[in-house]
Amino acid sequence: MSTRNQQPIFVAGASGYIGGRLVPRLLAAGYQVRALARNPEKLRQRSWSRHPDMQMLNDTTPELEIVRGDILDYPSLVKALEGCRAAYYLVHSMNPEVADFSHTDRVAAMNMAKAAAEAGLEQIIYLGGLGEEGSGLSHHLQSRSEVGQILQLGSVPVTILRAAMIIGSGSASFEILRYLVDRLPVILTPRWLNTPCQPIGVRNVLYYLLGCLECPETRGETFDIGQPEIVTYRQLMEIYAEEAGLTKRWIIPLPFLTPRLSSYWIHLVTPVPAALARPLSEGLKNPVVCHENRIADLLPQDLFDCRTAIRLALERIKQRQVESSWSDSGQIHPAEWSNQGDPDWAGGKIFTDARRIIVATTPDELWPALISIGGEVGWYYANWLWELRGFIDRIFGGVGLSRGRRDSLEVYPGDALDFWRVVSVEKPRKLLLYAEMKVPGEAVLSFKLNELEDGRTELQQVARFLPRGLLGLLYWYGVTPFHSFIFSGMLRGLVQAAEKKIVQGPEHFSIE
Repeated sequence: MSTRNQQPIFVAGASGYIGGRLVPRLLAAGYQVRALARNPEKLRQRSWSRHPDMQMLNDTTPELEIVRGDILDYPSLVKALEGCRAAYYLVHSMNPEVADFSHTDRVAAMNMAKAAAEAGLEQIIYLGGLGEEGSGLSHHLQSRSEVGQILQLGSVPVTILRAAMIIGSGSASFEILRYLVDRLPVILTPRWLNTPCQPIGVRNVLYYLLGCLECPETRGETFDIGQPEIVTYRQLMEIYAEEAGLTKRWIIPLPFLTPRLSSYWIHLVTPVPAALARPLSEGLKNPVVCHENRIADLLPQDLFDCRTAIRLALERIKQRQVESSWSDSGQIHPAEWSNQGDPDWAGGKIFTDARRIIVATTPDELWPALISIGGEVGWYYANWLWELRGFIDRIFGGVGLSRGRRDSLEVYPGDALDFWRVVSVEKPRKLLLYAEMKVPGEAVLSFKLNELEDGRTELQQVARFLPRGLLGLLYWYGVTPFHSFIFSGMLRGLVQAAEKKIVQGPEHFSIE
């Protein structure tokens, strides 16, 4: 292998929707990859991070290097780029945790352009959005365009791929489409119903991204990418309903339905929160069609039409093989205050509800039932109360239960799990979840499996809450009466799902 090919390919945004699918494909193609992550643990436990299992055709093992850093922290970015050959820039800050995403995107792009030049990169590949300047672009599309312009101001050649809606299991746009059509026989929409768009399947996007790395003709160029067919959002809804086997949907445009109102409606009906839905809704007013097709000659491939792309996405969902999801980009919240054995934290009193149950089995045999909680499986007891709590959370602007889970069999740090975020996983011993529902404070739910003698296992379940102000105290005392039967019932239900025998408990225990 040449020295050039041994240089790592840098990926900014490896934990996001596209990055989470691109990295394993780069590894499978034989590239060495260096992935930037604020929380490296999110990437280390992905199946593709165990790269020795991925053999190249020449029987050598590709390498994945995960480095801690932040695109907004220039020194860490410069260090991460050292020795790299090229970079993928798959970062954008349009998420509920960032108030002014356009400013954040602007700073991040300037850092990338400058650091790439300092590192002597050959190429930057950026996935942007379609939409013509001067046509009243939405804030989101304007920001995506501006990022590309900033990257081009640097000395490193930039390849920009401009895409409209990406159709694939787990993408935010596709999830909005899916849940709206699945759940509503009558769909009320804004005036953008007949706006033309030119979507593209996620597999086609990944092919172009990979191809640009070894195609010198793409350097310094901007390409529009999309399927040949131009459709409207009404047609997309109708096609989806047909492919999903649904009855005819009545789609009614309402002139007074603004993007803000639409985002609240999307928030209630779909897993996508209003803060993310609003910029996406605003962008639907803009025609997003390809004005050139040069990349088809440079990197020919079979482009899926909308129907095929939707069918493939639905197959992935039915098979529960969603590689990545829009919700993967959430941060892992620090929860040092929740560590077992800590006294009352310096930041205030921590309330604890600790229960345990002794089971006639091993941790390995109990683990699959534990990590299956949430999503379609539910919480093993009083699911209607969990659903009510999720509904109340959505009403007050929270994420609710509608995010579900990406994978029904495994969980990884950073995964969304209903209104929780997975903080850490130690198979088959520990699982720590951080609450992302609207609460006046911070809350975690942890599970620990302790192997005992004679083939028995102690399953500990500990809920901790760090209240914020008087409202936090009232919240804890208000929900405490429900813990007795919900948490105990949950432990019994979990053991029953594992088809094991309870030896003792559930019962309270004291954390020393």
